Amino acid sequence: MFRFFETAVDPYTPHAASDRPPSGLWPWLIEHSRPYKRLLWIAGILSVLVAGVEIALIWAMGWVVDILAAGPEAVWRDHGTTLLLLGAALLVVRPLLQALDVLVLNNAILPGFVSHVRWRSHRHVLRQSVGWFEDDFAGRIANRVMQTPSAAGEAVFQIFDALAFALAYVAGAAVLLGQSEPFLALPLLAWFGLYLGLMSWTIRRIGPASKRASDARSALTGRIVDSYTNIHAVKMFAHHDREEAYGTEAIERTRESFAAEMRLYTLMDVMLTGLNGLLIVSVTGMALWFWGLGTATVGAVAAAVALCLRLNAMTGWIMWALTTFFQQLGIISEGLESIADPIALTDAPGAAPLTLTEGRIRIEALSHHYGRGAGGLDRISLEIAPGEKVGLVGRSGAGKSTLVKLMLRFYDAEAGRIVIDGQDIAGVTQASLRRQIGVVQQDSSLLHRSIRENILYGRPGASEAEMIAAAKQAQAHDFISGLVDAGGRRGYDAQVGERGVKLSGGQRQRIALARVILKDAPILVLDEATSALDSEVEAAIQDTLYRMMEGKTVIAIAHRLSTIARMDRIVVIEDGHVAEDGPHEKLLAEKGLYAGFWSRQSGGFLDADRDDATGRSDISQETA
Repeated sequence: MFRFFETAVDPYTPHAASDRPPSGLWPWLIEHSRPYKRLLWIAGILSVLVAGVEIALIWAMGWVVDILAAGPEAVWRDHGTTLLLLGAALLVVRPLLQALDVLVLNNAILPGFVSHVRWRSHRHVLRQSVGWFEDDFAGRIANRVMQTPSAAGEAVFQIFDALAFALAYVAGAAVLLGQSEPFLALPLLAWFGLYLGLMSWTIRRIGPASKRASDARSALTGRIVDSYTNIHAVKMFAHHDREEAYGTEAIERTRESFAAEMRLYTLMDVMLTGLNGLLIVSVTGMALWFWGLGTATVGAVAAAVALCLRLNAMTGWIMWALTTFFQQLGIISEGLESIADPIALTDAPGAAPLTLTEGRIRIEALSHHYGRGAGGLDRISLEIAPGEKVGLVGRSGAGKSTLVKLMLRFYDAEAGRIVIDGQDIAGVTQASLRRQIGVVQQDSSLLHRSIRENILYGRPGASEAEMIAAAKQAQAHDFISGLVDAGGRRGYDAQVGERGVKLSGGQRQRIALARVILKDAPILVLDEATSALDSEVEAAIQDTLYRMMEGKTVIAIAHRLSTIARMDRIVVIEDGHVAEDGPHEKLLAEKGLYAGFWSRQSGGFLDADRDDATGRSDISQETA
C-alpha cells in the first residue's frame, strides 16, 4: 500500500533545464510543484472533507444531547438505527478518510516533492561556472541545496495539513452555529476577523525574521565547513583559538537572529490566548442567553461550547502552522539566492559539439582582467600547431593559469577569442570542449570516493585492465596495492578521504595523472603536474609524461624548468603579454627573461618572484 502512494509521481520527472529559473518565491514554488499538481488538488479536497467530518461530529453530539430528553426507550426506538450508523461511520468511514488524507500528504507528496526540488536544485547548481563557486562558501551553497527543498516540503505540508483544514473548519463552524441560532455565528465571525488581524501582524514580521535567521545559519555552516575542510592549515598554524572565535562570531549572530524570531512567537502566543478566551466567553455566553430565551436547544449550547473548546485547541496549532509556513517561506527566499541564481556562463544558442580534427590552437588578442581592469591577460596572441608541445613560463600573476582557465572556458574572455581547429570555443558546447582536453593541476584534489572511482573519472567506461595500466604508467600501482583504509577496504577499493586527504601530495598527483592518462584526450594541459612529486618519482615519471604527450597538442606550465626544457617551444608570459617565444636553447642564447629564470634555478625550480634588476619581490597574485 505504501509503495503505491510513494510511487504515484516520479520525483525525477524529466524537465527542460532553464538558465534563468523563476527567482520569485511563488513562481518558483508553482514551477517545482507542477508534477504534483493532481495530488495537491486531491490533498486539498481531502483536507476539506476531513474538516467537514469533524464539524459533523460536533453537530451529531448536539443532536444526541437533544434526543436524550425523550428517555432511553424512546431514543433507541426512534433513533437506534441512526446511532448505529453514526457509530459505524466513526469506526470505519472517519479512519479511512483520515488514512487516505495522510497517505496522500505524507507518502505520495512529501518525500517525492522534497527529493524532486532537491534534485532540480542540485542539477541547477552543478551547471554554474567555476567562478560562481569561487565567489561563495561551498558549505553555504550545500546548506541551501539541502534546507530549501525541506522548507518547500514543509510549506506544502502546512498548506494542506493545517491551512486548508482550518479554513474549512471555521466555515463549517459558522454554518453549524448559524443553523441553530443565526446570531451565534456573529461572535465567531468577529473573533475570526481579529484572528486574521493577529495572523497578518505575525506574518509580516515572521517572514523577514526567518530569512535573517536562515541567512545567519547558512553563513555559520559556511564558516564551519571552511574550518573543517582546511583543518590541516588550522592545526599546522596552531590557530584553534582563532577558528573558534571565527565560528563563535557566526554562532552568536545566528543566536541573535533566532532570538529575535522567537520574540515574535512569544507575543503571538500571548495575544492568541487572550483572543481564544474572548471566543469561549462570547459564544458560550450568547448560547446560554438564547437557551434562556428558548430559541436555542440544550444540544445547540453543547455544540457551541464544544466548537469553542475545539477552536481554542486548534487555533494555537493553526497559528503555529501558519507561522511555520511563513518561516519556511523565509528559508526558501534565502535559498533562492543560490539555487535560483541564473546561469551566467552558458552555451551559445545552437552551440554544436567541438569537432577536433588536428588539435590546432589559436589565441587571438585575448584579454581577461577578472573585471578589475588590470592583472590577468592583456591582448595576448599565440598559435600552437597540431601536436606541438609548448611550455608556459612566467612570474606568479603573469597570467599563465588564467590562460588555461579561459581555454577550458571556466570564464568567458572579456576580449579576444580562443579558436581550436577553426572553431571559436565560445560557440561550442562546454562539455564537448572539456572532453577534448586532459588537465593535471598542481592542486590535484580527489573525490571522497575509492581510488578506482577517482581514476575511472577520466573515462568511466574503461575496463579494469585499462585502469590498472593507467595507474602503472603513472607510477601509482605499487603504492595503491598496499593501501588499506579505516573500513578495511584495500587497494583500488580504498577510500581516499575528502579531497584525497588520506594520501600524500605525491600520491594524489600520481592518481590524478593516471586519471588523465586514462582519459587520453587529444589536447593535454599540465599545470605544475609534477610539483608534488619528489625528484626520484619525478625522474621515473618523466618518460611517462612524454609518452602521454605523443600525438597530442600540449601546454605545460612549470616553475621547475627542467620539466619543460625538452618542449618544442617555451613561451614566457610577463604582465599578461607574450614576452619571449622559442625553443629552450634559443631563449638561453637571447639572455632575456627565460635565461635569467634558468640561471636562478635552485634545485630545478624557477625563482619567479624575484625581480631581474633589483631583486625586489613581485607580490602580485593571480586571481584565479
